[in-house]
Amino acid sequence: MYTKNFVNPCPDWATALLNGFSQVLLQRNPLCGLCCLLAILLTAPQLIGGALLGALAGLLTAQRRGYNRGDRQAGLYSYNGVLIGVLFSYLLPWSPLLLPLIIAAAGLSSMLVHQWLKRGGSVLLPAYTLPFVLLGWALLLVTEPAATANAPVPANPLDALARGLGQIFLLDQPLAGMLIALGLLLSDRYAAAWAFVGAAIGGSVALLGGEATAAYMGLYGFNAALAALAFSGTRAQPWKPLLAIVLAIAVQPLFNLLPIPGLTAPFIVACWLVRLTRLAPAP
Repeated sequence: MYTKNFVNPCPDWATALLNGFSQVLLQRNPLCGLCCLLAILLTAPQLIGGALLGALAGLLTAQRRGYNRGDRQAGLYSYNGVLIGVLFSYLLPWSPLLLPLIIAAAGLSSMLVHQWLKRGGSVLLPAYTLPFVLLGWALLLVTEPAATANAPVPANPLDALARGLGQIFLLDQPLAGMLIALGLLLSDRYAAAWAFVGAAIGGSVALLGGEATAAYMGLYGFNAALAALAFSGTRAQPWKPLLAIVLAIAVQPLFNLLPIPGLTAPFIVACWLVRLTRLAPAP
């Protein structure tokens, strides 16, 4: 994940938490994290408590277990907790059990990330959002989400592009995507451009494939956007984010065959495949 230093006046704990939100987008920028936090607060306020609790649980677990302080401050032990808190709060009604469940899952995600970093996995195949996906799948397998009546989605390409970014945080409101886009622009305009390209290509492919509703909901944009963000730093090799976008879109139908949502698994697989091309022996 992104580890570039960012000078800011926030207290250490606030910086670490905000960086945790921005690391979902593979950035390390408290202002970007603040925009992501506002996206949740303003478009899905019922999820903000879970997101903050998940981020805090991941951070405190890392602190209590003595994990590297630099990694803690970079948000590397918090971003999976953010997504876990959002997903668990979305799937489960509020109850006294929900809070300890988020704390336990986010804490476990922190430990999984540490083991991955400790064994050098981040050098070859970063964990990305794998702890979130595995724990999210575990919950989805034992949970039957309440059926909701979905309102018709307007066929607006700009809204679809914004939703493609918002769905990274499981948010389907265009405002959420616009705030996330603002955060990316504040962090890295080049990375933001690639995120827009990924979301746009993902939505366009879905439209061409007859998946209009999924396209306008942004469901084919967020994995492609994340895949592009993962390689946006390789400016001398623009084929890498483009290849990651193509692979994320290509593998998504395979995960759509699962009885549960694939979450960000297509993004992870696509990024791993791109990174493995670097390890393949030359002919």
